[in-house]
Amino acid sequence: MTFETFEAHGRLGLGEEQKASLERAFNQATAYAQSLQGWLLVQGGYGCGKTHLAAAIANACVGLGVPTLFLTVPDLLDSLRSAYSGEDTAFDERFDQVRQAPLLVLDDFGTQNATDWAREKLFQILNHRYINRLPTVVTTNLALEEIEGRIRSRLLDPEIVTAVRILAPDYRRPAEDTSQSELSSLALHRQQTFGTFNLRRGEKLPPTELSSLEKAFDAARRFAESPEGWLVFSGPYASGKTHLAAAIANYRASQGHTAMFVVVPDLLDHLRATFSPTSSVSYDRRFEDVRTAPLLVLDDLGTQATTPWVREKLYQLFNHRYNATLPTVITTADRMDEIDPRLRTRMLDRRLCTIYPLTVPPYFQEGIDRSGRPRARRPKR
Repeated sequence: MTFETFEAHGRLGLGEEQKASLERAFNQATAYAQSLQGWLLVQGGYGCGKTHLAAAIANACVGLGVPTLFLTVPDLLDSLRSAYSGEDTAFDERFDQVRQAPLLVLDDFGTQNATDWAREKLFQILNHRYINRLPTVVTTNLALEEIEGRIRSRLLDPEIVTAVRILAPDYRRPAEDTSQSELSSLALHRQQTFGTFNLRRGEKLPPTELSSLEKAFDAARRFAESPEGWLVFSGPYASGKTHLAAAIANYRASQGHTAMFVVVPDLLDHLRATFSPTSSVSYDRRFEDVRTAPLLVLDDLGTQATTPWVREKLYQLFNHRYNATLPTVITTADRMDEIDPRLRTRMLDRRLCTIYPLTVPPYFQEGIDRSGRPRARRPKR
């Protein structure tokens, strides 16, 4: 695992943000191997290339004659535990070897069994290296919020730590569409594009209703070209809201950008599923993926069960994206006065959010087929 064997541009099919994150991580890692100044924190999911870059740093430094210790964190803790079975001095010598290593690479931080003893030993190691400014590389698939507070505070020090996050998917597990989050259901809406959207000009609808549809369509196309702020589509069921939201996400995906499309009740189910003991992902990590998505489409707001927990989670999600001004598309069949006041105040902020009400009747009403054309009448019996 060297810099020469690392694919800095990733495999074919990656989105622009994913490729850019790989290139940033590669550039930071190569610069760090040359300077060995401070710490380098590399974050990302399984198989994204974190370990390869950490090993490339270690191999480059070994080639330059720098004594280097490369350890996965569970192996490090096992090594320390085993030292207890020997002489009293064995543990102290091994522990000091880790704390004082000229270059220490800790791979897979967060996969260890988080006992009180393990947390204490890791804190002692990292605190010693932090105080003495010893070169350290840490890789983790955890969000910073999931890391023990004392260690997290040191990893957040910008004077010592350079942090990079890799957005690429698992290199060992190719996916059909690697530009999309695993939470996104956009693949189910792949046919809903701007080209397949029916403006219903052939129907005998009031001009005001047709105008509302055209305004929403034009706004969706502009937003897809340059997503900024929030866009809300309101209106009755089957009026075209979901199609427009999916068309935005599909267009962004076609340009190599990451877009997360989730139905609100499904999103809450995904979050609840992380509470299961068998879940392979933590709640904090999943919630962070949604909160920070480059483009988030929340479909069918208002169809969720309104428990206190649900209201709190949605408020946290809305509040974060509101304060960070992250591009967000929302569809809802609810009237504004039916939406939780804390969410409504953010949706009504015209500095950030634009609301487009679709006043057309449902596409699939009796007498109208899915294309918007009148159905052929069946003969009466």
